[in-house]
Amino acid sequence: MLDVRRILLFAEVARRGSVTATARALNYTPSAVSQQISRLETEADQPLLDRHARGVTLTDAGRALADRGERIARELKAAESELADFAGLRAGTLRIGTFPTVGASLLPPAVIAFRDTHPDVRLTVRSARIAGLWSMLENREIEMSLMWDYDWCRIDREDVDITPLLDDPPALLVGDRHPLASRTDATLGDLADDSWITRVDRHPVAEALVRSCRAVGFEPQIAYEAHDYQEAQAMVAAGLGVALAPTLALEGIRPGVSVLPLRPPAPVRRILLVRMADHALTPAAGAFLDSLRESAAARRTDAMDAGGRAVVPDPRSGS
Repeated sequence: MLDVRRILLFAEVARRGSVTATARALNYTPSAVSQQISRLETEADQPLLDRHARGVTLTDAGRALADRGERIARELKAAESELADFAGLRAGTLRIGTFPTVGASLLPPAVIAFRDTHPDVRLTVRSARIAGLWSMLENREIEMSLMWDYDWCRIDREDVDITPLLDDPPALLVGDRHPLASRTDATLGDLADDSWITRVDRHPVAEALVRSCRAVGFEPQIAYEAHDYQEAQAMVAAGLGVALAPTLALEGIRPGVSVLPLRPPAPVRRILLVRMADHALTPAAGAFLDSLRESAAARRTDAMDAGGRAVVPDPRSGS
């Protein structure tokens, strides 16, 4: 196997026309350069230089190898430049995963900030449920993903790296004609006699509802199982029941629905950024994580009132 460093040194000798000039330019001794060229000739199993009193000339094999050396030097320089572009976020791709409620709330400001700052990085976002996100992470289809967990189902895997971003408390949704619609907040116990709109297919928020209601002493009576939060809102507006929803799911409140902050105890879910532990954080991924942290910090600021208490803004009011 030919040594690439010796090939590059040989190409330098061919370019400068002598061992002495090469040694002077590279701050080597002429003896050290001559030794490296001799070892390269041993690797090549043939002479590469004709040595004479006034310098050196290349053999046919030497000329061919020197040409190759020049090409290798150009490719290495191009590789260094390309890697510098990736490190400086002037090129490359970033593939991330998300889930719907975060994709409609926390994620868009981070995407805007990232693309404004790093327009040359191609960003791809895949949205899925948790099982799909895990599959894409494990198969390296995405570099990292937004996920969530609750107290009773913490993500506890040694092969992943987790960055908490935000706590997402739930809110109560009631119809505008509901007796509590004019209240500034409510407890689950206030709604013990109501019918409930929940999520279908054992959705995590359905489990959160059942656990929370049982914790305050009643079993929720389910009137409707919705496939998404807009469908749930429609049934709340129609007066079929009340609902529990994460705050990040409340980007668009339909007419006829009032949002009530839920007084503790409340099943708060954590919003997380997850990546496989053996997948190093690339410069692009690190920059996007910074954008997500800024978006999460802005959310936390917007969700606190002057007294430092959590509030649920009404999207219809522009607040």
